[in-house]
Amino acid sequence: MLKATSAHEARNGADTRERIFDAAEALFLEHGFDGTSMRMVTARAGANLAAVNYHFGGKEGLFREMLARRLDPLHEARLALLGERRRGARGRSLGCAEVLAAMFIPALALARDRARGGRDFLRLLGRAYVDPSPVLREFLSNRYAPTIETFKEAFAAALPAIPRQELAWRLHFTLGALAYTLAGADAWRLIAALDPPPCSLAAPSADARDTADDERLLARLAPYLIAGLQAPLPELDGRTAARAASESTARAATYTGGDGLSRHRTQQQQGAMQ
Repeated sequence: MLKATSAHEARNGADTRERIFDAAEALFLEHGFDGTSMRMVTARAGANLAAVNYHFGGKEGLFREMLARRLDPLHEARLALLGERRRGARGRSLGCAEVLAAMFIPALALARDRARGGRDFLRLLGRAYVDPSPVLREFLSNRYAPTIETFKEAFAAALPAIPRQELAWRLHFTLGALAYTLAGADAWRLIAALDPPPCSLAAPSADARDTADDERLLARLAPYLIAGLQAPLPELDGRTAARAASESTARAATYTGGDGLSRHRTQQQQGAMQ
């Protein structure tokens, strides 16, 4: 009897966690971190504040775990696909398109998995990228630093002529465009209106339509992003980005101040890779 009671309590606890997770995720998509209160979460989940504190230790712990349950599999899949493509290259540096695909394809694959969020997963990814909360920015930068650095190195190898500082800005812009595209429904509405699939006698399944939409979206977005990454270096007050980056590096080497600006900028640029 005691074992049966314990099993029942464990199931109830797991169910409560999932309800709280789902409520927090839906509210985060709508209101962001700062706009979501614990009262809103508990009302939507049909739970009480004590349950949130018991399972997660409070709002910050809840949102960290809520994001990690979705983003951990994404980053694992990205690293796995990048590693697979590197092994297939047999020592050759991957091109821009190959590195970009290793970031893009796992997100689309997870978006087709309804058990792990479906299309809402893409909205969550975009929202996590643009949410201004320092709590989330620090969490994402710290937790996914290894993935961030791995992809930065891959892009640097693919674009050896681009100075690192300039590349950091280009990745920031690239990921911003990617997150905006993934986060909204506008891209899929545009596909349906302007780029309909070819006519077929047999109606495709929902999964087949999703896959076709994803492929058409990637086919349109990838060339745009790659062109931006490979664009000529800009002129900055009469200097090329290469010269500006060289001068900035020299200043950084002699800089010993303690205002924390360098670390803040690094965190901002890392945030672009979430």
